[in-house]
Amino acid sequence: MAAVAKLPSLMNSALAAARPKFNIFLQYAKVELAPPKLSEIPQIRAGIGKLLSSAKSGAWRNQTVKQATLNTFVGMEVIFWFYVGECIGKRHIVGYKV
Repeated sequence: MAAVAKLPSLMNSALAAARPKFNIFLQYAKVELAPPKLSEIPQIRAGIGKLLSSAKSGAWRNQTVKQATLNTFVGMEVIFWFYVGECIGKRHIVGYKV
């Protein structure tokens, strides 16, 4: 009975503690999750060209373990988001509904 009476005050304090972190999350989300602008397309092309040239020249072998791990995680994130988009698009987790 006493725990139920304390529940509203606990919820209010939890919301008050979470609000600053949520505001920081929203600030980053507005920047990081926005689609690319037309002015950023040359940078994207340059980045893809740099990636292809480093793959051809073998420069990827000179990365530190930390850089290689980060690049692996970024690649995995891209693949996972692709599959999430596929599941959303077909509206089923497994297979296409015919």
